[in-house]
Amino acid sequence: MTQIDFYILPDTTLDARLGFACRLAETIHRKGFRLHLHAEDEAMAKLIDERLWTFKPESYLPHALVGSEMAATVPVTIGWQGPPDPAREMDPDMAMLNLHPEIPEWFSRFSRVAEIINQHQDVLTAKRECWRVYKQRGYPVTPHHLPAQG
Repeated sequence: MTQIDFYILPDTTLDARLGFACRLAETIHRKGFRLHLHAEDEAMAKLIDERLWTFKPESYLPHALVGSEMAATVPVTIGWQGPPDPAREMDPDMAMLNLHPEIPEWFSRFSRVAEIINQHQDVLTAKRECWRVYKQRGYPVTPHHLPAQG
């Protein structure tokens, strides 16, 4: 059964949420997982793609947008329309970082799903509903309350 982790940030900004998403993606990759970042739309996917190149000068996280030539060869993909390549998502070491306000219907194809909540009202409202749906369906949900950065 898919394990669901909610990372709860004290910040309110999209910038803080995306910064944490980059750090979490690096951690997930270091733990040996292949990762799919599911964005809300194309603009967010391109923003995440850009941020993954610059979030940490000493870090390199091989990644590509779904549909690009590199997507089949890198451990981290970024998309917004649907699931990544079906061959990738059946991998038991495949995780998804969901940055979309809703749960994609194909989330259970991944061994782990990470959700990031910050204190922006729209994000709080959407992710509370996600939490409720996961719990209602019987998925194990683990909260991780993170301290303020600074």
